[in-house]
Amino acid sequence: MRAKITYFVLAAVLVVYFVLVGSRGVLLIEQGTPVTVAFGVSVLVLPFIGAWFLWQTTRFARNADRLARELEAEGGLPVDELVRTPGGRIDRASADAVFAKRRAETEEAPDDWRSWFRLAVAYHDARDTPRARKAMQRAIALHANPRR
Repeated sequence: MRAKITYFVLAAVLVVYFVLVGSRGVLLIEQGTPVTVAFGVSVLVLPFIGAWFLWQTTRFARNADRLARELEAEGGLPVDELVRTPGGRIDRASADAVFAKRRAETEEAPDDWRSWFRLAVAYHDARDTPRARKAMQRAIALHANPRR
């Protein structure tokens, strides 16, 4: 719950920033000189890129959360079997062992979104965020369009 609150606060701050930057771009365009118009248009591009990125990230998080709820309802969420240090950090060897198990599951059922979801969690636990995101994107795509 804390992560959701943080996400929404940061998203709201970004939206305010986009509005402020956009208003500056409009003011530059209203100046009417070729240089200020060029700068104004350039400045207006930034909020659009940021808004697109925020939309994509929000959509990804909502889809991943939906899959997690569905998997939880089925009783298929991965069990936390990781060894942790006294400080609470995940032991690297433990994360690697769980990752190997999840990768084998995914290789056995490459068209099952559930195995890709669990693989994404294993990547995340192993601190490989780019691969975790790609695996979760694969799970979302397979869930949306299951191969028959």
